[in-house]
Amino acid sequence: MSGSDPDIKNVWQKLEQILRRGRGPVPVMDESASLWRQYSHDLCKDPLAMVGLAILVLLISIAVLAPYIAPYDPDAIEISRRLQWPNQDHLLGTDKFGRDVLSRIIFGARLSLLMPAIIVVISLTIGTTVGLLSGFKGGLVDSLLMRVVDIKSSFPGLLLTLAIIGMLGPGLFNAVIAMSISGWTGYARIIRGMTLSFREMEFIEAAKCLGASDRYILIKHILPNVVSPVVLLATLNMAGAILSLAGLGFLGLGAQPPTAEWGSMLSDSQGLIFSAPYLIFIPGIAIMITVLAFNLLGDGLRDAMDPKSGGMADEMRG
Repeated sequence: MSGSDPDIKNVWQKLEQILRRGRGPVPVMDESASLWRQYSHDLCKDPLAMVGLAILVLLISIAVLAPYIAPYDPDAIEISRRLQWPNQDHLLGTDKFGRDVLSRIIFGARLSLLMPAIIVVISLTIGTTVGLLSGFKGGLVDSLLMRVVDIKSSFPGLLLTLAIIGMLGPGLFNAVIAMSISGWTGYARIIRGMTLSFREMEFIEAAKCLGASDRYILIKHILPNVVSPVVLLATLNMAGAILSLAGLGFLGLGAQPPTAEWGSMLSDSQGLIFSAPYLIFIPGIAIMITVLAFNLLGDGLRDAMDPKSGGMADEMRG
């Protein structure tokens, strides 16, 4: 072997050491488990966050077990029992078609939780992909993607959502598509900013020197570092997605009758606010409790992950 071989070996060893320890300010890989344990420990010390988590666990359990715990078929019409106030047979009363309100609230939890989750996941996927590519590639790619983001951001979110639904037609599926298309730019901006800071760090340069591909670096090194704020922002945005979907349902642009969904239940009962106010209050309270639970959990996660991240979280929620 030549005399320079030991030097080359030392260089590679130093690069590997940098790659292992230079994860930036947020530890990943072997340290990620302890980091998440610390987050969980801090989260468990927040009583309001635990209340929010308990409420969400209860709501999700109700949604999953809806066919087994609902006392009646949510779509069963019986005119003879229409507009009954809460009683021992119908704990939350019946609507104008004689359908059991409790059963419809229970089944409505499925759509009112699942559809906003799908909206957040789609928006998060699009925004994260655009943000990672824009921040990591830079140059022309960054300019083109950010101009798309700027053009999209120039349209008010609600107005764009209504315009898309106007083209596609009312319906729950179309509402999910419209809200997903109009809600990803906030994620893209945040992820791009974080990616720009990470790509200049030593461990990224070391990975490039070791021959790692761009895809490998993005997935294995940069993406794990943005997981924590992404989870936080997604949790906070769930509350807004629930309210927006319920609002579209109230306007008749979301779930269509006879589908049990909390927003459409409000819409069906808006003319009965004086004769049967429970039909308005019960779905409204269900929406309020769900949104409150996500806000409590999101605030707890924000404090556990980064007490100084309130500004970023408020920007995403606004």
